[in-house]
Amino acid sequence: MLKRCTFMAAAAATLLFSSATFAQYKDEYTVSTVLPSAFPWGQAADKWVELVKERSEGRINMKVYSNSQLVSGDQTKEFSAMRSGLIDMAVGSTINWSPQVPELNLFSLPFLMPDNAAIDAITQGDAGEAIFAAIKKRGVTPLAWGENGFRELSNSKREIKAPADLDGLKIRVVGSPLFQDTFTALGANPTQMSWADAKPALTTGAVDGQENPLSVFDVARIDQVGQKYLTQWHYMADPLVFAISNRVWGQFSPEDQKLLKQAAVDAGKWEIEKSRSELADTLAAIKERGVKVTDLTQAQHEAFVEATQSVYGKWTPRIGEDLVKQAQDAVANRQQ
Repeated sequence: MLKRCTFMAAAAATLLFSSATFAQYKDEYTVSTVLPSAFPWGQAADKWVELVKERSEGRINMKVYSNSQLVSGDQTKEFSAMRSGLIDMAVGSTINWSPQVPELNLFSLPFLMPDNAAIDAITQGDAGEAIFAAIKKRGVTPLAWGENGFRELSNSKREIKAPADLDGLKIRVVGSPLFQDTFTALGANPTQMSWADAKPALTTGAVDGQENPLSVFDVARIDQVGQKYLTQWHYMADPLVFAISNRVWGQFSPEDQKLLKQAAVDAGKWEIEKSRSELADTLAAIKERGVKVTDLTQAQHEAFVEATQSVYGKWTPRIGEDLVKQAQDAVANRQQ
């Protein structure tokens, strides 16, 4: 009888503890993204939400807020808002978070990653771990990698095969000084603006061109705003990061932290595989709409690499010389 009473008391205490733990959870957690479900980026966030709800049996509910609406459309403020707890979670861009985490500028170094194997060698190796540690140190817990793809160059004026072809072209770039330096080194006239302002500017000819992943070019129908020429130059890639505010992360039990992380890892792998497998069809659709697509020869590619070496001299100290060396070694030793 005594043993039975002791067991029942222990069970009741466990139940009470569990109930108290779950009672601390929000009814719904916010998840910020820049692009909605029509794009692989938004689909990555949707998949994460789906897996967490399914695996937690509805205990943990998350809602995606796309188009950076939680930060009034200013995607560069997403990381700071998550760090402060105004946003619970996000599937975010290394570019957009780089002002707060300088190490993330690694992925924006021009022509560092020539192919998907190079991206994977960095994100899944020591350099990737170092970057995750840098993010964690600044108030946000990174859980997994996703993918936004290589950013390709389009314009309304001419085919781009050499740095000289960019001379004087007004190119819309994201809000990162590194992008300004890269396109200035190539002889272009980089113009920083949000994506909300970019399409109208392309339509009126206020800017001549832009750089974005093929999925964005396709879904956003950038060909409809005069972008007749597209160069596949793979000059940089923008991995996505599944992450959660440190403040919110600490509220979850160890078991649920494991659940959230594994769901992010699985969603990331799913999205990376899906987005890569769709590239051939995406490119075919772009060509069918009359866009002239240019693929660089090795010699043409090397000319762009050579023209942007000054960017490394300026930015390597800011990113961290050891981190850049780690990444370069990972790329050089990657498995093809």
